[in-house]
Amino acid sequence: MFMAETTHDKLLAKELLLKVMELKQRTEIHWARKIWHMLGVSTLTLIYAFLPLSWSVGVFALLWLAFVPFDFIRQQNQKLNDFLVHMFRPIMRQNELHKLAGTTFLLTGVLVVSLFFRREIVILTLLFLAFADPIASYFGIRFGKDKIFGHKSLQGSMAAFFVCALIGFIYLYFYGLMFDRLIVISILCGLIGALAELIPVAKLDDNFTLPVLSAIALWILFNLFGTLAVIG
Repeated sequence: MFMAETTHDKLLAKELLLKVMELKQRTEIHWARKIWHMLGVSTLTLIYAFLPLSWSVGVFALLWLAFVPFDFIRQQNQKLNDFLVHMFRPIMRQNELHKLAGTTFLLTGVLVVSLFFRREIVILTLLFLAFADPIASYFGIRFGKDKIFGHKSLQGSMAAFFVCALIGFIYLYFYGLMFDRLIVISILCGLIGALAELIPVAKLDDNFTLPVLSAIALWILFNLFGTLAVIG
């Protein structure tokens, strides 16, 4: 009986090791995850931009309810965890095997900013989240020689800065801001996105901290420059 239990435990340990080995690490370029991230958040941005506000927030809330509770439950239910890991294996990381998935933090961050901030700020924030995070990750892994915080690098932060500055410039250009003000605000948008992606907040995932910190900083920035009165 004891030998049977020991054999069973060894098989479970071997199976768990194989699952871990199949999943990508944070330090690897995970193309499937990056593409999924960009397409997924871009879709959320389109939903928010073109649906009525109450509808778009309702969609975000339904997505949160459809995913997040199961992500918590799977931590205590091995069969559910096995099923979900198998289903989402192409886009999961090793560190998410027995911890909350990045999608939980992402959906929570998206829902929070959509509830508390103006449409223009939310759209910019979602665009930052869609593109700055995966592009910064790519450049950080590929070229990141100068580490700043943990796995975050100067090269990755510079990539996030340029992406967010470009997004800010293109988005605000269509609101007819004066060119000198547009340049200054775009540069500050780049700094906001880069710092939001870089700065660690406790042990929270940057899929949550990036949109929340970006939205807060953009709200302050736009109020200081009176931009909300122009684009509102």
